[in-house]
Amino acid sequence: MARQTKTVNEVTFIGSKFIRWGLALFIFGLIIGYGPLAHYLHGALEQVGPAFLQNVTLWFGCPWTLAVYAIQVGSLGMVAIGCVYLHLPTDDLEVEQRDLAALWLCAAGLVAVFLTGYVGYFVVNAIWPSFYYVPIKAGKNVWLIAQGLSILLYLIGVVLAYMSIRHVTDFQVEGRSSQKAS
Repeated sequence: MARQTKTVNEVTFIGSKFIRWGLALFIFGLIIGYGPLAHYLHGALEQVGPAFLQNVTLWFGCPWTLAVYAIQVGSLGMVAIGCVYLHLPTDDLEVEQRDLAALWLCAAGLVAVFLTGYVGYFVVNAIWPSFYYVPIKAGKNVWLIAQGLSILLYLIGVVLAYMSIRHVTDFQVEGRSSQKAS
């Protein structure tokens, strides 16, 4: 039996895309969450230096923690944005370029967090061995800046979605003065 294809309006479409991407990335975040767990169970593969031990609470002892948590929290943010889109009044609404840009910036930002934070760790570690544990400042800076730029992509996507949602939800209550409330 063939699956039936449903036709929906553009706003429902973009909302469901945010939810689908968000849920898929959340599952992915749970899967890569086993990396820090294995790290905790096995222990560090490198010798740790005194600077690392002074800073261990910031890093939770594992280099992939930031990437895992950013993907998990960011993906739930995408689901929330999708739910908002699904609850917008669809009368006379069309998806704008900003909505599509928001979706793809959020998704690309979270994938980039994985590539820079998780995979990037091994790349940077090949260039600066033990950069995370010794620590080697140049290696840490490159690695953290790459992750920061990845999170920035996601943030820009969220801001674009917020701007779109705010524009659509800027209602005026009947019978009230024409002053807009923030």
